[in-house]
Amino acid sequence: MKKITPFLIVFIIIFIIVTLFLSLASSQKMIVIKEGNTKMLPLEMELGKYQDSDCGMVIKDLEYASQVVSKGGKTWFFHDHGGFINWLKDKEFQDDVTIWVMSKDTKRWIDAKEAFYSLNDKTPMGYGFGAYENRGKGQIDFEIMKLRMLRGETLNNPHIKKQLLGN
Repeated sequence: MKKITPFLIVFIIIFIIVTLFLSLASSQKMIVIKEGNTKMLPLEMELGKYQDSDCGMVIKDLEYASQVVSKGGKTWFFHDHGGFINWLKDKEFQDDVTIWVMSKDTKRWIDAKEAFYSLNDKTPMGYGFGAYENRGKGQIDFEIMKLRMLRGETLNNPHIKKQLLGN
């Protein structure tokens, strides 16, 4: 019995932690997906109420936020532009969506495919892609940003980080 007691105590503690976590998540009613967006426009987001569809983190800032809207009106939310690329890569409908990104220079939702992207912003997941409505020096277009993300050429890659930042 003495050998089983420590395992039983650990199991009970883990059970309590998991139960608390699940009850908090359900009581906050986090939004991961919204349906009914048939106009395919960006939805207003209340900070702390939306959860990133790629990594599951709570969206606490709109500076690098994105929204992916399918033809059926489903909308998914992201807090780092690289996250929606990562999430979309294996979706059958990836080429048939509207993607909105928050522009850093104009502070409004813009079409992700028309945006220009920096390579070295300090983003929530560390990918480094900030979206801009107006092209600036050293910025890239959507297709190049997507390719760099899929290749792992982000600030999370130490070689790329050194190349871009000199660190």
